[in-house]
Amino acid sequence: WDADSGKIFTHLKGHSQPINFAEFSPDGKKILTASNDGTAKIWEVGSAHILATINKHSRYINSIQYSPDLKKVVTASGDNTAKVWDAGSGIMLFELKGHTKPVVFAQFSPDEKKIVTASEDGTAKIWDAHLGQMLVELRHEWYIINAEFSPDGKKIVTASGDGTAKIWNVNSGEILAVLNGHSEYLNWAQFSPDGEKIVTASGDKTAKIWDAGTGELLADLKGHTEFV
Repeated sequence: WDADSGKIFTHLKGHSQPINFAEFSPDGKKILTASNDGTAKIWEVGSAHILATINKHSRYINSIQYSPDLKKVVTASGDNTAKVWDAGSGIMLFELKGHTKPVVFAQFSPDEKKIVTASEDGTAKIWDAHLGQMLVELRHEWYIINAEFSPDGKKIVTASGDGTAKIWNVNSGEILAVLNGHSEYLNWAQFSPDGEKIVTASGDKTAKIWDAGTGELLADLKGHTEFV
């Protein structure tokens, strides 16, 4: 869509089932999509041309993310795996295996050395982004819906169906703070661009803003009539 006029800029056609995720590349020149049809696609923004199709997952794909240098992408799938791919050719480089339920989100660290995956099995796992080796496991009492690195790459925030978000030390896996104030499951947690705050979205119809250093609740955003 055109961000100013709201008019359709171009159509991206090629998936055969619902699309679960769509995101621009960091340089704004490409778009990534992930679908229930078991494929992810890389598109050129201007022409809507498909540059690469990723099709070696055995079930639906929940998310796809670029590495910061735009050379790789990582996908998270309902087949309990995440996979790392060459972003130019769509060739699979390696597989991240170890989750026992669907992987719902995966992301590269800012320095491209690590990958974090979030799963319905109640764990997030930190992996070596070059070797595919698992380094650290982070655990909640229920499913984890997303896991995200802080802008400096030193922390991770996870959001869970257990109603909490947690801030972790990337290297040790130590819990630095528990964000415990929502009365229902969480749908998302994200650092602010400066890394100083975290916003959480919940089934309790609120979003909350937290201090990313102390875990202190700073603000409660109320007004929605359904889950956020």
